[in-house]
Amino acid sequence: MKLKAARNELIEVAQGLRTADVYIKGGTVINVYSGEFLSHNIAIYKDSIAYVGEDEASIGPETKIIDAHGMFVSPGFIEPHAHPWVFYNPVSQTEKVLPLGTTTTVNDNLFFYLKMGAKGFKEMLFDLKELPGNFLWLIRLISQADYPGERDWFNQKDVQELLQLDEVAGTAEVTRWPLLYHGDPFLLDTVEVTKKMGKVVDGHNAGCSYEKLNSIAASGVSACHEAITTQEALNRLRLGLWTTLRNSSLRPDLSEIIKLITEGSVNTNRILMTTDGPHPGFIEKEGFVDGLVRQAVELGVPAMTALQMVTLNAATYLRLDDYIGGIAPGKRADILLLPNLVDFRPSMVIAGGEIVAEKGELKVSLPPIRWDKYRVSEPFAFPKSVLERPELYAYPHANSKEPVPVIYFRSNVITQRKNMEIPSINGYADLSEQEGLVYTALIDREGQWVTRGMMERFAVHLDGMASTYNTTAELLVVGRKPEAMAKAAARVHEMGGGIVIVDGDSIILEIPLPLLGMMIPDSSFKVAVDFHDKLLSAVQERGFPFHDILYTLLFLTCDFLPGLRIIPYGLYDVKTDEIVLPATSLPMFAENKGK
Repeated sequence: MKLKAARNELIEVAQGLRTADVYIKGGTVINVYSGEFLSHNIAIYKDSIAYVGEDEASIGPETKIIDAHGMFVSPGFIEPHAHPWVFYNPVSQTEKVLPLGTTTTVNDNLFFYLKMGAKGFKEMLFDLKELPGNFLWLIRLISQADYPGERDWFNQKDVQELLQLDEVAGTAEVTRWPLLYHGDPFLLDTVEVTKKMGKVVDGHNAGCSYEKLNSIAASGVSACHEAITTQEALNRLRLGLWTTLRNSSLRPDLSEIIKLITEGSVNTNRILMTTDGPHPGFIEKEGFVDGLVRQAVELGVPAMTALQMVTLNAATYLRLDDYIGGIAPGKRADILLLPNLVDFRPSMVIAGGEIVAEKGELKVSLPPIRWDKYRVSEPFAFPKSVLERPELYAYPHANSKEPVPVIYFRSNVITQRKNMEIPSINGYADLSEQEGLVYTALIDREGQWVTRGMMERFAVHLDGMASTYNTTAELLVVGRKPEAMAKAAARVHEMGGGIVIVDGDSIILEIPLPLLGMMIPDSSFKVAVDFHDKLLSAVQERGFPFHDILYTLLFLTCDFLPGLRIIPYGLYDVKTDEIVLPATSLPMFAENKGK
């Protein structure tokens, strides 16, 4: 991280030999280093803090004086584990969370890299340098679902080249953590290279036992945010992992895992907090990092401790505490004015020495981004007509007396295999009289393969839905009526990516996601909120029984959560590590290609 202010300039401001650009006067400074609340003033020069104390010698005729009487002056909040692709995009995420006090976000690059490659991703990073605040990245080493050619795409040269970038803080979570447990050579080599660079290795170890967690810690992973019980959090802390307490739309776990602090006596220096990529509606209602602090304090954590977890602790974990995470001379001037220590909503946000938000309103412009210029391929490599034939979505089933595997939803994202006897007509499963079952198909956007399945307890009255929003970013199609599924899929093809729901012969909702098939290009966060709320309402009206449709879609196509999944290689039983129905060549592709 580079600062604009030279060290000699900051020294001169501190001594009153040079005037400050901004002087914050009369507030109560939250000193996260000492754990004290101090009646100090702050002198800012360019993007940095030059002085903290009672002296006013650096005030000059051109110095902007900010009256902070009655205010608590806090370091800017840090989100160490963000996913800026949950309908919103990096720009719209910033538009929303910067006024809420999050001045640093550390972001997962998964879908940007999947669809842009190393070259396009680097071009995007260059353009995003104009964003206010600190916008940092973590680099994926592998995808969230294995697919043909994955290891060629996530190759050592490209990955390590990205890791060297100044904007990159380290490696992103390896969701398929058994690869680390079994000592995957590429992962271990890259972890070692990352550590030699002095950067972090983020982790994701859902369901990992204490014994197995020993191996994960030994592999070089620095942190984990996947604890869902107090004991799991304690296990991570005891094994030397930075322990990140999560409260997100899919996993609102903070009320349970915060007991690590409120009912224990642990050292909190290596404890962080994260929102872990919540859906837009969650952020709109609960806030971002400000919401984490607010809830932690409501649950009994001292305000100073809660603030340290999202400032100094996070900066220290990221190895950036020489630059961010506290209010002290030589640090970047990321500063919040908080009216109280109850709701933690700032009345003013300063990022890099500039007032960027006041009373919840952004005061700076956001860079216009031409997202399409980074894409390395067309959204679909085949014509729309391929998707218009209903038989594409039928499940092959020749014998009615032979049980077939069905994806049964136990919860929002956890499934299990359920073997069922289903009628067969003309070699395909017939769901016309099967209440609660729907067809599903995952279709390669390059036109090479299709995986088919059936699901129970998804949305029992859904005629047809198609979505490129999923872990693979391929085309996922779901429904009880193949004709409606075909119409939804064809419309998504026309849009170049997105989500479409069809009732009968009518399109009742469409959400264009032309940005990598995952994101809305609009810079307004409200647009993402409105689309999300309409989608959730539409699927719940059609029988979806859970609270987070985006993560259900996202993880249905992954290969690391229990139990039966639809992935590029076929219908996959995670528990038995078995492909129960292989993917097949995409029908009709050859005759339609190029038309």
